[in-house]
Amino acid sequence: MKKFYFLGGLPRAGSTLLCNILAQNPEIHATHTSGCLEVLFMVRNQWNELIEHKAHPLEDTKREVLKGILHNYYWNIEKPIVIDKSRGWLAHIEMLEWALEEKVKILVPVRDLRDVLASFEKLWRKSAQSTQIQLEKSNYIMMQRLEDRLELWCNREEPVGLAVNRVKDGIARGFSDRMHFVEYESLCRDPKQTLKDVYNFLELKPFKHDFNHVEQVTTENDDVHGFGTPLHKIRSKVEPQQPQYPEILGAVADRYARDAFFWRTL
Repeated sequence: MKKFYFLGGLPRAGSTLLCNILAQNPEIHATHTSGCLEVLFMVRNQWNELIEHKAHPLEDTKREVLKGILHNYYWNIEKPIVIDKSRGWLAHIEMLEWALEEKVKILVPVRDLRDVLASFEKLWRKSAQSTQIQLEKSNYIMMQRLEDRLELWCNREEPVGLAVNRVKDGIARGFSDRMHFVEYESLCRDPKQTLKDVYNFLELKPFKHDFNHVEQVTTENDDVHGFGTPLHKIRSKVEPQQPQYPEILGAVADRYARDAFFWRTL
């Protein structure tokens, strides 16, 4: 029987790097962005819509089906530990724990919010050379100014705002003990200690990782996101990164300084 852990936090916060570091451990299968949550979500939502289930809800069967989906989603993975990556997990901890009948553990990659926004701004500027992203198609006027673009990214329906709200709400629902924040800055500056803390949280035996040669084993077709540029390519060497927001965002970054490390005060 496989042991499942989960990963979900902020975008542009090192989740791909973390997964590929963890994948060095021969016991661990760390995923690309997974669709497993969406399958569970659809089954849970449609279960009681079936006329047969309205007549006989079969709640215990539903629980076993959800648990079975999770295990069978990875039926061909021989490794005993699976770390499933999806930023949506934080919104569905109740469903997970009901299906698995145990407390879950979720790794939560985070990063200075100013640098998260700077990363999105860089992606937009690069993609604007040759394409128009969907957000610009539906918000053309708002995309004409840096301040407004950042506001759009932070909208509760867009990647940054949605992810921030999921982190905040996970804690508000009382699940802080299920969450372990992995700060991108710490991961790059001191990967050895950061991974030691991760293993302690997951209650797994330590593993000696090679932070100078991280092979990328998770791949994604980033064309589906519409930026026209790779979003999940990692550097092979883990090393400190300078903040990019001063150059990219300038004085506008000051608007987000107060909440830059919001998870530390929740």
